[in-house]
Amino acid sequence: AHGYYWSRWAECIHSARDFSDMVLIDNYIFNKDVYIQFNSTVGEYVGYTEHGVFNARRFNNDPNLLQQMRAQVETFCKHNAEIRQAAIADKT
Repeated sequence: AHGYYWSRWAECIHSARDFSDMVLIDNYIFNKDVYIQFNSTVGEYVGYTEHGVFNARRFNNDPNLLQQMRAQVETFCKHNAEIRQAAIADKT
């Protein structure tokens, strides 16, 4: 009850059937507050606290990490959305 709570919550959001508007949002949360976020629309990390700003700067200075996160729209979000869409379409 008096401890600390850390979590990471990622979501893929889209409204177009062809997934052309897919967005990845990856939140880092400490005690229910988002302190850093990657948003694929922005294309980099944004910090919301002093600690988050420090880490966002560090993450954004790593071109390999940014390339990997930007690619996850295709490799993670669209890939899984296509699998789920096919499973739903096969049932109807």
